[in-house]
Amino acid sequence: MGRNEGQLLRLQRWTARFAIVAALTAVALFVLVAGLRGIALVAIVVVGTAVTAAALWWALTRRGLVRVCAMVLAVAAPVVVIWLGLTSGLLWLLVLCLALGALAATAGWEALAMDPASGAQRAAETPRPERPFLIMNPRSGGGKVERFGLKEKAEAAGARIALLDPARQVDVAALARQAVADGADLLGVAGGDGTQALVAGIAAEHGVPFLVVPAGTRNHFALDLGLDRNDPAAALDALTDGVELRVDLGCIGDRVFVNNASFGAYAAVVQSDAYRNDKVRTTLDMFPDVLTHRAGPRLTVRAPGNTVDAPQAALVGNNPYRVGDLAALGRRDRLDGGLLGLMCIKVDSAAEAADLLRGERAPGLTVLTAPEVVVDADAPRIDVGLDGEALTLPTPVRCTIRPRALRVRVPRARPGVPRARPRLNWRRIGLLALAR
Repeated sequence: MGRNEGQLLRLQRWTARFAIVAALTAVALFVLVAGLRGIALVAIVVVGTAVTAAALWWALTRRGLVRVCAMVLAVAAPVVVIWLGLTSGLLWLLVLCLALGALAATAGWEALAMDPASGAQRAAETPRPERPFLIMNPRSGGGKVERFGLKEKAEAAGARIALLDPARQVDVAALARQAVADGADLLGVAGGDGTQALVAGIAAEHGVPFLVVPAGTRNHFALDLGLDRNDPAAALDALTDGVELRVDLGCIGDRVFVNNASFGAYAAVVQSDAYRNDKVRTTLDMFPDVLTHRAGPRLTVRAPGNTVDAPQAALVGNNPYRVGDLAALGRRDRLDGGLLGLMCIKVDSAAEAADLLRGERAPGLTVLTAPEVVVDADAPRIDVGLDGEALTLPTPVRCTIRPRALRVRVPRARPGVPRARPRLNWRRIGLLALAR
């Protein structure tokens, strides 16, 4: 064992010990100071949280007076819990113990993350592209292309630019294919995730590297690549000083997705023409029917060894998303795991909605990984949200993954490279703490 490896193991063990001490301190402090009153306060917090979750379910699945009463209850329940905590004189203790618990969890994650196998994906050195070609949408992200001077900066780095005309429809796929035919050795997009996915598929098809410039609204793909979404121009550094990653691509038939495909309630809502003009009102108008199966098809989601009947929503990700980590919801630790991530929600009552607070242990939440997911329905076609694009596809819809199919060129320096967050396993943490 080398010196550096030995130091890392010692740090890992002491971090695990700190996590155990912090967790035990939180429990002991609460029991010794609060006693039975503390147990009663915890019960009140649990009941109040469950009531809030149930009320939110009623608010989403009912209309009229019932919805109004449910929304009032959803607000009143946490207010009552806070008031009872203040009058009991134990709220400070509860907050302190929760802070110690959060500290223990953070230290536990850090200890588990020190395993060398949990490190970030490694980048490879590759030659600088000689004939890069970038497609830029001037309307994406409220005009980020012009605001950050992306066209001028890319041209200064030697790239050819195709600036889309907002006034007419442009076949972006044909534009990218023609660029490769003309000798482009890199394809890039400054735009939203839907356009990124379209061009990424062509880059993978021809084996040329792909450049992501986060000039869209959300840029989830760029986020998981570690790019700075607040500074799209920084991504152009990859043209002159870049490295290469190999990442997976999700597929539905001949269409690829870099983030996810959504089915069910959300996919049905985004299909509505009214959604773009008033997202909140449209969602509240449609959810009572789609969440209770009074409208829309009933889905059946199948993965190897698992079947989920009639879920309200299903999300198929290009690699799994984090679950149970509130600080990093919507993030993926890796993009080269070679498996789809599946998340299904099936809730048919307020009690089942409250039960979702148990996380992955709740029967209504299914979280797994699989090489293939098939989404079927009692209808010939279903709505699909594919990287934010609203589609209608024939059933059954078969989702697969192409491992390491896409070469992505990224800047050598990336500020947001995600660190893997392993499952918080207290048994494993305890073994690390006790190890010599």
